[in-house]
Amino acid sequence: MNYDKFSERFKNIIVTGGYGFIGSCLIRNLLTKTKCRICNIDKINYASNISSISEFLKNNQFLEKERYFSEKIDLNENNKVKDIFQKFKPDLVFHLAAETHVDRSIANPKIFIDNNILATFNLLEVAKDYWTKNFNKNKNDFLFIHVSTDEVFGSLGKEGFFNEDSPYKPSSPYSASKASSDHLVKAWNATYNLPSIITNCSNNYGPWQYPDKLIPVIINKALNQEKIPIYGNGKNIRDWLHVEDHINALLLTSLNGMIGKNYCIGGGNERTNIEIAINICEILDEYYPNKKPHSNLINFTSDRLGHDYRYSIDSNLLNKNIGWCPKFKFEEGLRSTVDWYIKNKDLR
Repeated sequence: MNYDKFSERFKNIIVTGGYGFIGSCLIRNLLTKTKCRICNIDKINYASNISSISEFLKNNQFLEKERYFSEKIDLNENNKVKDIFQKFKPDLVFHLAAETHVDRSIANPKIFIDNNILATFNLLEVAKDYWTKNFNKNKNDFLFIHVSTDEVFGSLGKEGFFNEDSPYKPSSPYSASKASSDHLVKAWNATYNLPSIITNCSNNYGPWQYPDKLIPVIINKALNQEKIPIYGNGKNIRDWLHVEDHINALLLTSLNGMIGKNYCIGGGNERTNIEIAINICEILDEYYPNKKPHSNLINFTSDRLGHDYRYSIDSNLLNKNIGWCPKFKFEEGLRSTVDWYIKNKDLR
């Protein structure tokens, strides 16, 4: 990754949802590795974690005044979003703000419609008007990156992989809302020529993830000697991608990606949910050998409604055209993640 070239091309970057798991990792990388100015737009809800940025800034205080700005704004507040675009003058937008939890979408789907579909529509409208007025529709001066999920493609059987040509078959209100936002971005590119790229990633893991996601749930439950809930028989399969690998893919895509394309980002690490739970328990058994096996805490529960069986991504297009490949081996990445949660109990 040529960070000097990146900094030359992109001076001002807006990140939506920058206090989220992936967004905060993106901001930390941008502040550390580039010279860009960053504006974090986040409405700050239950999934936001201000510490994910503030802890970083404690050790890099000079960055805050010169290069980092934070705005507490709901993307549905049209005029406020417009004002930020005019004041900050971005040449790159990373759109990560979204409701992401499947169970929450099943319980309350309207929130996902408002925050994933309507908010994306509003952001696209603001971005389109800003780009038209300030860049005279020059595609080389502005870029909109929409960060999405492989869940929009539905469920795979025992074989096959998702790729850029996979049909959309969402199974949950969450994945349906993300599929809808993908289609909006595609339409704004096709109709208005808005310079945009869509990325669809597999399941992320790593430090700072919201605690109701699978891996943090297993770690925290095991550390607290509480039952570890696993849906159904635990044989649902996910492709795991370390968040740092995901960020590297996003930066490379923004620099080398083709406008109007979508790129699939996968870690190449297929594991069943029960395998993940057992792996984490085995790591904790090493750290706390005098306790009973942590796997005794695993508790199978009623399966999730519409639970997709398997996700797996073919990242060949990204590998060939963008020059990206994941660097984290899953076993090492999982262990370092467990270590982080043990050392940072107070930050989550």
